[in-house]
Amino acid sequence: MTKVINLRQARKGAARDAARKQGDENAARFGRSKLQKQVEKDDRDRAARHLDVHRRDGDSNDA
Repeated sequence: MTKVINLRQARKGAARDAARKQGDENAARFGRSKLQKQVEKDDRDRAARHLDVHRRDGDSNDA
């Protein structure tokens, strides 16, 4: 004899597996550690400070 399965449970299980697989793919693609986020923020802040220091204020040739 074959094993009797509940189709509702099988359908929900398949949906859960698909959602878990999609979540794992997204985590691998977009996930970053806290340290990586901090390093990127520090780099952006450093670049902004560098540009602000070298800004030319009061230039009459700007239109």
